[in-house]
Amino acid sequence: MNSSSPLIDWLLESLELDASLFHVGRYCGSWHSSTEGLARASFHVVVQGQCWLHIEGHECGVQLDAGDALFLLQDLKYRLSGTPDASLAAQMPRQSMQALDSQAEDGVGLVCGFFHFLPGLSSLIIEALPHWIILRADDPSCSAARTLFQLILEECQRTPAPSSMLLERLSHLLFLYVLRQQVSDNPSLGGLVALARQPAFAGLLEQLIEHPQHPWTLESMAACTGLSRSAFFKRFSEQAGQSPGQVLLALRMRHACQLLQKDHTVEQACAAVGYHSIAAFTRAFAKAIGVQPGAYRKQH
Repeated sequence: MNSSSPLIDWLLESLELDASLFHVGRYCGSWHSSTEGLARASFHVVVQGQCWLHIEGHECGVQLDAGDALFLLQDLKYRLSGTPDASLAAQMPRQSMQALDSQAEDGVGLVCGFFHFLPGLSSLIIEALPHWIILRADDPSCSAARTLFQLILEECQRTPAPSSMLLERLSHLLFLYVLRQQVSDNPSLGGLVALARQPAFAGLLEQLIEHPQHPWTLESMAACTGLSRSAFFKRFSEQAGQSPGQVLLALRMRHACQLLQKDHTVEQACAAVGYHSIAAFTRAFAKAIGVQPGAYRKQH
């Protein structure tokens, strides 16, 4: 199964995230910046000049030039700085950002923000990706991404001030292009994408998605793949990084969320994903999503 299959497209479309800005501006002189310790994924789009990325455990700094974008999908020990020397970068002070200046010939202009991935299926998809990804401006496969970058750059130059909402949405779209590129070009990806590339497991995932109300057991899932119960559990868990039960729960809760967003009742969502007890469904939903289904329905 190739990366453009309907199943993989469905998985990508199921990724739910919010983007929020925390910096739009310019650093110059001696500086370093980092979101380490905030326990959040972040993004940094270089709109002007250049800087260096230093990640703990990597000896050499990575140069980032105008048009490049960095996506940190885990809370890593890292810093951005104006120097390629990691030890020197660690000694540089933190500075407040200055306003972007399109005429500046030194320093670096950045659009920085956070990603928040919703619990459940989105987390399973993200966990399979590399901890950090760099989108290069000169990558020939990223023509659409370059168009988005140009829109980000033009918005940054808008006076008197750029729109945070537009920058957040453009950064969100930029990440989705990066995600699609990873799925297309990175055969070593694990998780649900790896399962979706294998016909036997892809068929099972399609069945789980189409029939979440079915009383699935380990035996019935194994039967869909033609494997024994033990072989199925071992291969599935190794590929997905999660047990079949955990993936089934994530798919069911994703479907329940979609129903609640469409104003279905909690009782209807409960029945549609195979639960016979409202109390059991409520506990499972709250554990997977972080809020009770009734509260989720009101929020959406």
